[in-house]
Amino acid sequence: MKKLFLGAAIAMSSLTFAQQFGLKAGMNVSSLSKTSSMDDAKAKVGFNAGVFMNAPIAENFSIQPELIYSQYGNKATNTSTATSGGTTITRKTTGSTILDYLALPVMFQYNATPSFYLEAGPEFGLLLSGKTKGEVTTTTTTGTSTTTSSSSGSDDIKDNLNGFNFGVGLGAGYYFTPNIGVNARYVAGFTDIVKNNNGDAVKNNVFQVGLNYKF
Repeated sequence: MKKLFLGAAIAMSSLTFAQQFGLKAGMNVSSLSKTSSMDDAKAKVGFNAGVFMNAPIAENFSIQPELIYSQYGNKATNTSTATSGGTTITRKTTGSTILDYLALPVMFQYNATPSFYLEAGPEFGLLLSGKTKGEVTTTTTTGTSTTTSSSSGSDDIKDNLNGFNFGVGLGAGYYFTPNIGVNARYVAGFTDIVKNNNGDAVKNNVFQVGLNYKF
């Protein structure tokens, strides 16, 4: 994986004829393709930020390698209720999976106009950290009396996850000026992020929106 990123850096440095460098940052709305033991899976909001290089490769076409920090993951909840005698216990578990990646997208762009472009290409990711955070709220009702208690905690799950992630992105962008633009991209994961997974594959998916600034 390190050789892949080193090779990409060398390739980026070799495209020196008409390239432009820039910064980008934006919001991620991420999800996982499968969440075990949780009933209500929801998207998690995170962010992305990094650098890019854009170089023309033909008329109306260019290539844009990027190196970005990107937050993936999801949120999910599970609620269970049990009644015994005159006592009802409701337990609600709210959890989130937080995955931090160093991502290397390589986007091939079609410049439909000088300002508007469409793009598609692969994204390679190196897992930096993986954590789960959760909170359990327990409500006990007996007759007209109700008590509530809660507890929270977090776990490091990086050792349970594969260090490499691969996806394919599809997006578009628009430059309001030669230097400032907006972009939107959806990246669908193709690799199972869970190490030695015997069940259904768990894949990253993310929708990104953000700003670009070219030097």
